[in-house]
Amino acid sequence: MITLRNVHKSFSSQVLFEDASLQVNEGDRFALVGPNGAGKSTLFKMMLRVEEADDGELQFKKGVVVGYLPQENPPSSEKTVVEEVLDGVEDYDGRIESEGKAILMGLGFKVDGFTRKVNTLSGGWAMRVAMAKLLLKKPDLLLLDEPTNHLDLDSLMWLEEYLQSYQGAIFVISHDRDFINKICHAIVSLQDKTLRVYHGDYEKYLAERQAEKEKIYSAWRLQQEEIAQMEDFIARNRARVSTAARVQSMIKRLEKLERIELVQEVKSVKIRFPQPGRTGTKVLELKDISKTYKVADHPDIKVYENFNFELQRGQKLALVGHNGAGKSTLLKMLAGVIEPDSGERALGLNVKTGYFSQHRDGILDPRKTVLQEAMSNDRLNPELMVRTVLGTFLFPGDNVYKKTEVLSGGEKSRLMLVKLLLDPPNVILMDEPTTHLDMASVDALIAALKEFEGTLCLISHDVYFLNALADGVVHVEAGKTTVYPGNYDYFRYRQEQLARETAGQKRKERQAEPEKASGASEDYEEKKRQEAEVRKKSRRAETLKKEIAYSRKNVETLAARMSAPEIHSDYKQVKELGDKIAAMEAKIAAFTAELEALEAAAGQSAQ
Repeated sequence: MITLRNVHKSFSSQVLFEDASLQVNEGDRFALVGPNGAGKSTLFKMMLRVEEADDGELQFKKGVVVGYLPQENPPSSEKTVVEEVLDGVEDYDGRIESEGKAILMGLGFKVDGFTRKVNTLSGGWAMRVAMAKLLLKKPDLLLLDEPTNHLDLDSLMWLEEYLQSYQGAIFVISHDRDFINKICHAIVSLQDKTLRVYHGDYEKYLAERQAEKEKIYSAWRLQQEEIAQMEDFIARNRARVSTAARVQSMIKRLEKLERIELVQEVKSVKIRFPQPGRTGTKVLELKDISKTYKVADHPDIKVYENFNFELQRGQKLALVGHNGAGKSTLLKMLAGVIEPDSGERALGLNVKTGYFSQHRDGILDPRKTVLQEAMSNDRLNPELMVRTVLGTFLFPGDNVYKKTEVLSGGEKSRLMLVKLLLDPPNVILMDEPTTHLDMASVDALIAALKEFEGTLCLISHDVYFLNALADGVVHVEAGKTTVYPGNYDYFRYRQEQLARETAGQKRKERQAEPEKASGASEDYEEKKRQEAEVRKKSRRAETLKKEIAYSRKNVETLAARMSAPEIHSDYKQVKELGDKIAAMEAKIAAFTAELEALEAAAGQSAQ
């Protein structure tokens, strides 16, 4: 559909693309990865014909329709939600309207939200309207820039299923590797000003990239040894007449030698939360809490009534539940950001909470610079220390004097992490902390929170992030909570298990009752649900098999590196490799256990 051939593109002195080529065909599912500022958004703009290449060519198949979802800039209009989604649709009929409404509901809208005007929505909900409008048009190629940023888990799961059966091609920029693995068949890496395609999931891409870097380093090291020997020979023999001819020949060889260049490592965020002061066993408790929201021209929304909840020292809990279930309200009450209508919030011994809000604009003062915002706490941290921390979070030099109002979403997220580090709590409460962060920053945050010895409670739509951190999942539903031990994958497995048990019980009850006229219809619906469940589990099983295979390959690569004689004396590197292998083996074990459970369940269903 679109061919890029030997494309060059630069802005002033910054070269983004140099002899870059890529072929996008019908049905391709690509994820575009690369460091911030490498040119990912510029590539999308060229494919949208908004930007032109400086050199090379872009060829478009005749009549190809490209649709684009930007990361920001939500629509703002006087139209209602449904009117905006249907705006511009050709051959409009009732079926199209029904499909548009179904997409909106999949993205989390309720029926009573269809008639709301778009300009009354928050930025995140307006972006969902933009996504629904784009999906309804069904372009030949979808260009999606961080499409999961404004979604909750339910709408994310719906989008994954929708895109898995989408008929057109998909090209996505995303920091959510679980989303990438479920949607995409290949990774397009923007590296060294070129584009390279790696077939397989994100873990396979990482393993292949690491193997490439090691191969290049090995070749570079051998070449450096050869160059050193040649330069040494020239230095020792330059003055000798008997070896003058050999010296001149070697000098010419050195001049003509094509030097191997090492891959320039991208500067990444380094995060380490200072270990907090020890708290009592019970760190936070909500006692007999009630909370109701009063909304104009709408019935009161009762979220909690006589509700009790507590956090224990060292827990790392994830709050999950349907949109509107009360997750953010619960987190804000734990943080003391909002007050309950009645009941008590009780802090444990020596507890200090830190709150990370998904709404960055309400937390940062737009009039302050990055440095002023970072220093605005009671600790009186020295400016030099604060600037050093900001530098590690990619705010070097004069960037600390930028006003917070001009920061990008990712910069605001990093600044809020800096504020947590400079005034460290022992209870961290986080609402969508990975939004706007790139993959390297997400990985750095995961590593830091794993080492954090305090208490963590978080909300996130990033499944990879949840699985990496949560040792318990709190399911929030109808003003009540149920705690599940384990990570998010285990929670979903238990939910599916409970759904099967409930469905089985209902079948038994129907069989025990006299046959009704609606029985055939109910059986048909149940059969369709079971078939959909089987397909879903089959897809998950295939994904697990691939992830296990790729993870095992990664372990082999890491083990080979660990056995290299040159690193045996480097304790730090040996430990890092050992930790990575242990983490990967734990991941393999978890995936294998889940796969065995799925296969056992499939075997029982077949009997």
